Amino acid sequence: MTESPDRTEASPNTRFAVLAFLCASAAIAYVQRAALSVPAAEIAGDLAFADLARDMGYVQSAWYFAYALMQIPSGRLADRLGSRRALAIFSITWSLATFAAAFASGFWSLVVLWALMGAAQAGAFPCAAKALGQIFPETQRARATGLLASGMMIGGAVAPVLTAGFLESLVPFSAQSGLDRWRTLLMIYALPGVAWAIAFLAFIPANALSAGSGSSKKASAIPWSRLLSDRSVALLCGQQFFRAAGMVFFLTWFPTFLQKTRGVDLLSSGILTTVAGIGGVVGSLCGGFFSDKLYQRTNNARLSRQGIAIAGMSACAMLIVASYFASDVNTSIGLVSLGAFCASFGGVSGYTVAISYGGRHVATVFSTMNMCGNFGAALFPVTAGRLVAVTGNWNLILFLFAGIMAIDAVCWALLNPQGTFLGDER
Repeated sequence: MTESPDRTEASPNTRFAVLAFLCASAAIAYVQRAALSVPAAEIAGDLAFADLARDMGYVQSAWYFAYALMQIPSGRLADRLGSRRALAIFSITWSLATFAAAFASGFWSLVVLWALMGAAQAGAFPCAAKALGQIFPETQRARATGLLASGMMIGGAVAPVLTAGFLESLVPFSAQSGLDRWRTLLMIYALPGVAWAIAFLAFIPANALSAGSGSSKKASAIPWSRLLSDRSVALLCGQQFFRAAGMVFFLTWFPTFLQKTRGVDLLSSGILTTVAGIGGVVGSLCGGFFSDKLYQRTNNARLSRQGIAIAGMSACAMLIVASYFASDVNTSIGLVSLGAFCASFGGVSGYTVAISYGGRHVATVFSTMNMCGNFGAALFPVTAGRLVAVTGNWNLILFLFAGIMAIDAVCWALLNPQGTFLGDER
């Protein structure tokens, strides 16, 4: 793996500022995308859904399908406009879509509006990956992607308890106004993304993340036949498909799963989901720093990137299975949290390898990988929902999750990219 051809020699202050903004954006995005998970049963009741598990599964999956389909167009836009302008556009657009979702009047309107929000969020992480590839050298890239992933995980971790707390505090307002409290929640959640975009444009200079920063060349046309036939790209897409399919459990069905299998109330389910999410946050941070340290000592990308991913996904699968057999809810949550730690510890390798392998087309390669990941994320909620609807057994979701993570470990065992996509060496 070699250096990015368009990497700019950014100052440490600029790197820190950009990374801080990207982490904040990731946290905001994840809070917004998880907004429906805690009040899922309440939304289904207010909108007269026929079946909670089935219909909310379709709503959640619609978000991820739209998000997946817009990955490549968003990545190409980032390669052409540069991350700075593209990120601001995407952040404002998805925030407006979140606000609009508060006015859903039934099943289909919620599906459409939530899918539009997913489509608008699609460009966030291809833009972030391109930005990190431009300003961080290979030896610091895993810790940067680990911090970015921790921003995502922080958003995902605090979203359930934040949402549950907001919903509880909105009870008096809802009673006085007659407005469903989840609708007010979505209106409030639309504000941070707009504020972030304004601050990002104000504090990050225009030349820091331009389309051709550090190079006179801009991304050329992609030979799609090469992209689709590239073995390393295919395996990157495969590992992302399975990892995202598994980890989306925490953003979609986990609070409801706890309510149904452990008998906890709405607020407690939000708190326990946040506890599990903290494991993911710590895992992302530790994984990024450990991966870079190992790379610096061994200069072995396969060991420091693929090796920790194989170990992390395998350990996660075993811990999730073990959590089923724990009779005490705290022990079970502890095992799930440790599983989330392991998955996130190894999961940072996906972003790191995609950035290194993408070359001049990092946003496009990354968005292709992320598109496949979000097809996996889209399929999990509806598959899990249908599984429960057919069997009536919520515990089967745990075994589905564990099996998915085990397959992900196999993808990593087969992945060993050399050089860069299209050979555009740094």
